[in-house]
Amino acid sequence: MSNATAGASRTQFWALYLTRFAEGFGFITLITLLGTYINALDPQATTVLGVTVSAGFVIGMYTTGFTLAQTVAVVPLAWAGDRFDKRTVLLGVLAVGTGVYALFPLVDSSGSFILVRALQGLVVTGTGLMTLSLVGQIADVGARADKIGKANAASFAASIVGSLSAGAMYDAVGFGPIFAVIAALMVAAWAVTWLFLDDDDTRVEGFPFSDLAVNRRILTMTTFRAQYAFAVTMVRTWVPIYVSTEMAAGGLGVTGIAIGVTVTAEKATNMVGQLFTGRLSDAYGRSLFVFAGGGAYGVIAMAIPFSAAIGSALGAGVTLPILGDLPPAYLPLVAFSGLLGVADSFREPASMALFADEGTDDGGVASSFGIRELVWRPGSVAGPLIAGWLMVEVSMGSVFYVGGAFAITGVLAFLAILTHDHGRAALTAW
Repeated sequence: MSNATAGASRTQFWALYLTRFAEGFGFITLITLLGTYINALDPQATTVLGVTVSAGFVIGMYTTGFTLAQTVAVVPLAWAGDRFDKRTVLLGVLAVGTGVYALFPLVDSSGSFILVRALQGLVVTGTGLMTLSLVGQIADVGARADKIGKANAASFAASIVGSLSAGAMYDAVGFGPIFAVIAALMVAAWAVTWLFLDDDDTRVEGFPFSDLAVNRRILTMTTFRAQYAFAVTMVRTWVPIYVSTEMAAGGLGVTGIAIGVTVTAEKATNMVGQLFTGRLSDAYGRSLFVFAGGGAYGVIAMAIPFSAAIGSALGAGVTLPILGDLPPAYLPLVAFSGLLGVADSFREPASMALFADEGTDDGGVASSFGIRELVWRPGSVAGPLIAGWLMVEVSMGSVFYVGGAFAITGVLAFLAILTHDHGRAALTAW
């Protein structure tokens, strides 16, 4: 590769990394403020077409509306990316995203919040599919997980900045200015993509989903990913809900900036980890990293309900500058959140690289990532509904027990199939 070609490739990667940053900033802002929206909008039980809908179900829809829209968007967006120019599709999605984030300050009810979050789901799905597909397509095979890990690290960097700034800005000025910043970032991402990303000349005829859906390696990954989706969606969403909801509802009721610190702990460790773990999984076997990361995530999630007991034993109830009065459970919860990020940093780039490998080899890298997204959808749609019901009807801790159990059963099913297919060398076979 000539120096000019290498430089062009680096410029394209950086353009995609910056776009991932913008996507991650918008996504994490809503995750960080989800508990705050629950407090502000005060979801109540309601009756729809003669059916009583509980407050827990409405809370679950704050996330499920987002994931349902993602589910609908995956197939047409992935097909369009493979059939036409991924760059053009990405530019269109970023333009729509600018308008969507400008709508959030107008939200004044649970119904309008769920609707705008659904539109956000379309934007996040399209941006994620196109950026990851292009990174996987441009990268060399032996460096694919490494490049994907760096793209994810850019998203997590946005998550750190977004979660901290969202909490602090909300405490100072409310919702409006936060979304003005996100809309401006989407405009900047559009400009960077238009200026520096080359046209995508690959074209895939037909409907590549049909061939990739029966790909043996993709089917093996599906056994894990379908269950793991419940775990991550429940745990990742409910950590900030746990820390931000009122104590009467089982939460910790801390300030906005303290919420941001909790979310940031997971994002920071995940970001730093993925700068290295992608390269390691390229070298030592991607299935091993999927198994180890997924299993560790489940164990850590199931330990979260013990935060209060650990904090009380350590005398962790303190008052800190900026963060204010903190209950005993807070600091142990921040530590567990950081450990969740470490665990997921092992799994994520390895998993993505496996799907990129299959899509690139068989034709249709966007469709391969689309299948990866579709497999995630049942868990991401049903998981918050289960978690909302558990939070209201059982306890806050039960959300993390059930979420962690899904991760454990997922890695055990994955290991069983790998062992059947590859014997004792299963975890180093891929």
